Amino acid sequence: MSVLVDLADLPERLQEFDRGYLLTSQSGLVKAVSVRAVPEDSGLRITTPGRGSVANVGANPHLTLLFPPLTDPGMSLLVDGTGAVDGDDVLVTPTGAVLHKPVS
Repeated sequence: MSVLVDLADLPERLQEFDRGYLLTSQSGLVKAVSVRAVPEDSGLRITTPGRGSVANVGANPHLTLLFPPLTDPGMSLLVDGTGAVDGDDVLVTPTGAVLHKPVS
């Protein structure tokens, strides 16, 4: 079951989660790193996700953020977006978000 999240509500929804995972790819290989997403202007800032993730975003800006539920059962938050490198950080412009509950 998935529930669409209005992007205007994303900063509030993020307060319901702790750390998440930044998923990036380059040359068909996917990289996942644990991150915190901080709302900033109309997007999200991922502070120092690591050189590999920054390189991936530089080569392919399409990314996904996955925030697992804090309770079981719970809903995960998935955020698709595009990233831009800002020094050692990644600035994410969300393009869509859903709350997803696994089928039990």
